[in-house]
Amino acid sequence: MADTHLDRDVLSALQEVMEDEYSTLLDTFLADSTERLSQLHKADDAETLGATAHSFKGSCSNMGAIRLAELCNQLEQRSKQKSLEGIEKLISEIDSEFAIIRPLYEEERQRSLADSATVRRF
Repeated sequence: MADTHLDRDVLSALQEVMEDEYSTLLDTFLADSTERLSQLHKADDAETLGATAHSFKGSCSNMGAIRLAELCNQLEQRSKQKSLEGIEKLISEIDSEFAIIRPLYEEERQRSLADSATVRRF
């Protein structure tokens, strides 16, 4: 069964490219995502909501957060509609998905640090 939350191939490619900076990249993504979630909750107009969702979608996509990128895309599209009624439910889904993937990225970070320490010993 395919992982609906993370694209492990994207993470592997990022680790290969980033090498020792991979864990920093994961930390940055988590901190940035927390900030973007806060911005989504504070957005008081459709334009801000759409721009934040668009930006968040891009970073999620780049980091292999499949479902979160999908939800951000839905939010971006919804922000273009006249009525934002019910948008809170979609933002809540984004919150829930981030709550699922955050520990997955934290585990990935710990694994990469352990791998890095093992490689340095040899």
